[in-house]
Amino acid sequence: MSWSPRDQEVYNEIEMWKQTLNEVSGNDLTNVYSKWIERSFSLLPEEIKKELFSHIDTSLFHIHSTMQGFQLQQDERESILRTAKAFDDTVIQIEDIRNLSIDQLNYLSLQQSGRHRLYSFIQGGIAGSGGAAAFISDLIALLLINIRAIQFTAAAYGRDVHTPYEMTIALKLFHASTLPKKFQGEAWDELVDTLSSVQSDYFFNGSDKLTNERWLEGPGLQLFKTLAIRMFKNKRAGGYPVISMAIGAAANYQLTRNVTEYAERFYQYRYLIEKTNQNSY
Repeated sequence: MSWSPRDQEVYNEIEMWKQTLNEVSGNDLTNVYSKWIERSFSLLPEEIKKELFSHIDTSLFHIHSTMQGFQLQQDERESILRTAKAFDDTVIQIEDIRNLSIDQLNYLSLQQSGRHRLYSFIQGGIAGSGGAAAFISDLIALLLINIRAIQFTAAAYGRDVHTPYEMTIALKLFHASTLPKKFQGEAWDELVDTLSSVQSDYFFNGSDKLTNERWLEGPGLQLFKTLAIRMFKNKRAGGYPVISMAIGAAANYQLTRNVTEYAERFYQYRYLIEKTNQNSY
């Protein structure tokens, strides 16, 4: 199956987007923070570091699997299938969605990403309202929202994240998209290499390691958002800490926007490359 002019246009957009990843080097503050993280972890014994990241990886796999069992997840999957069926009545299961055009897939994906950006925006506003519970719950909520956003972006492109292979790819994508910007270009290349080296459509045959010292910089940067929120929590209008709520909402929205854009580009790229491979047989 050959590319349409629109396929080529989207591929060019992906290439331009990838260039922006390679151009990010970080600012002075984030570079200092990055060096501090690196120095701190260099003091830990290697076995402790391995155990720490192994526990984080295992937790992410458990969270991903548990979320798949929620009825809300099933309802969303059915909603995606119904919308896809409106484009093509031969669509029966998630994998059939891959037969749609790239613009139809993009439409399905944007429905999901827009919804999750809104969830993240609201959560950020709640976190900015100032309660201790709100601060504690913010990181957990962001984790769940963004994993869920990637799950449904995958489904919108015809990928069933119930399988071990697609689950691992989705979590690797979560890791890559939540890294500090300056590492995301390298993470993209690793994701693409993973796709080309895996030999199974169901089981994942490559390395299933996800997190590392670099990834911890991302959650750590949320501390700066928390500090900014605390600085303005007493600036109230109508009884509400409006500035703090705006900071929380904007920061969370931007994070989920970056995650969903990264996921969108990845699954677009994967769709196009597989279309090329089908054409070569």
